[in-house]
Amino acid sequence: MEPAALLARCQQGDPLAWEHLVRSTQSQVHAVAYATVGDAEEARDLTQEIYLRVYRKLDACREPERFLGWLLRVARNVSLDHRRRLRARPPRQDLAAEALADLADPSPDPAARWRETSRRLLVEQALAALSPLSREMILLKDVQGLRLEEIADALDLPLGTVKSRSHRARLELARALGALGGPPAEAAGL
Repeated sequence: MEPAALLARCQQGDPLAWEHLVRSTQSQVHAVAYATVGDAEEARDLTQEIYLRVYRKLDACREPERFLGWLLRVARNVSLDHRRRLRARPPRQDLAAEALADLADPSPDPAARWRETSRRLLVEQALAALSPLSREMILLKDVQGLRLEEIADALDLPLGTVKSRSHRARLELARALGALGGPPAEAAGL
């Protein structure tokens, strides 16, 4: 069912429609939160907060056919507010990748798993090196698979601006991968 039809049912108080709407959009909302805060666990918590706020303001979405863009704009704004609050806190200390290298892996092909993990870590490092705008663009377009029109709605930007930012983000990612000694963005699966 289309998000616009689900939104109409949600606005009428249908809890099953709300559940379906959340399930169909949660990966995209999580991606926006993750692009902003950079931590998967915080992004999960933030995703719940985003849906709570959206649920309370369902009537604020005046154009049901543009619901996804509205939802992602709310997600981005809530995430940016959260990131601003985090700046006052000291950063957490993560485990070094070398400390995790000794863990046993039950997969049947350790060499293939290692190559995949190495590629993923290289891409994550390259993404971390990007500017916030470029990282957001790569995650929305290439990871989440959103169309440029949906990204333009979500970020409240003209389509031409989104196209140029997307192109610049891919170039920046390719440079970051090259600087890390990895393959170009196309070979890395993006």
